[in-house]
Amino acid sequence: MGEFESSPMGRVTVYSIQGCPHCVQAKATLGRLGVPVCDVDVGRHPELRARVKELTGRSTVPQIFFNNIHVGGNDDLQKLAPEELQRLVNLVKEEPLPADAPPLPEENQSEDSTAGETDGAAELSLLLRELILKLFSEHLSADGKSVDYKGMSVNPAFERYSELAIQLQRVELLSLSREEKLAFFINIYNALVIHGYLRLGAPTNMWQRYRFFNYVSYLIGGEVFTLQDIENGVLRGNRKGVAQLLKPFSKKDPRLQVALPDAEPLIHFALNCGAKGCPPIKTYTPQDIDSQLRIAAEAFLENDDGCMVDSGKGEVRLSQIFKWYKADFGGTDEKLLKWVVEHMGDSPKKTSLQGVLSAGKTKVSFLPYDWSSNSSH
Repeated sequence: MGEFESSPMGRVTVYSIQGCPHCVQAKATLGRLGVPVCDVDVGRHPELRARVKELTGRSTVPQIFFNNIHVGGNDDLQKLAPEELQRLVNLVKEEPLPADAPPLPEENQSEDSTAGETDGAAELSLLLRELILKLFSEHLSADGKSVDYKGMSVNPAFERYSELAIQLQRVELLSLSREEKLAFFINIYNALVIHGYLRLGAPTNMWQRYRFFNYVSYLIGGEVFTLQDIENGVLRGNRKGVAQLLKPFSKKDPRLQVALPDAEPLIHFALNCGAKGCPPIKTYTPQDIDSQLRIAAEAFLENDDGCMVDSGKGEVRLSQIFKWYKADFGGTDEKLLKWVVEHMGDSPKKTSLQGVLSAGKTKVSFLPYDWSSNSSH
């Protein structure tokens, strides 16, 4: 018996990942309650992901438990009535941890399971993404709502990041498999967005966003790739982007050889975390990229800013992403809805969507997109 086991208190368990603003906000709130909080990083312990999904029915983080009582995500925590929160705090303070408490990582799990199983390109992309997420986490405000990009850009770790990014020039892209390409370019895209915010500030309207995505770039394997080249050129199989007249790569463009043969619709949910909960994945690895992408899509659709179902009106409201890239999801409302159902996790929302669809004549509309930036300066 360790001294911890004889302690009269239970615990609050938070499943989170590094760099997730909702997780930071939840932990800041919990930290003020005076109860022991155990933070489990499912990015570091992916073996717990399926277990957490089983317990909560959700694939987003954070997921919060008071002893064995599941409260939900950060939004659910913030919405708790004060007396209900007090009841849960008392429970943790007065009741010892029950036998069916949510699991913690095994002691002997190695801290970094990604090391040594990837080649140069994949390893470099993982390293860059891990580094920038660590930076991001260190400069996230306590409420998880804003990022101090100024402070981040003078952090010595950012210097190290920039030096590493220069090594991308040496990457041999043509030898990468489909899985390696997906993982590499998704990690690089996500890192480059944050790098771009640091250098130029975050875009706040459509025009700035257009410029940002067509301008911010890395030199990779001897060729320049902008964000727009990575998303529409490589990951969408060289398709026109939003408001674009031409495909990113012309027939003679050497970068065309790097493009995936087809658009991969799942990338749209790996390239952003604008929703109310993040997918429980920090960086993407070639080993199980397809299942990681499915988890990201499921997490996105679980959020109300990804998908809402109004059974009364027979209406489905989806993120603008589905409007902008409709071609990737089959091109018609019917095919789009079929895709959405197939990629949702089992949930009351999925059940009501299936109900709306079987009733026929489903109306599809699109939710307003929030362009507001998360910069604190």
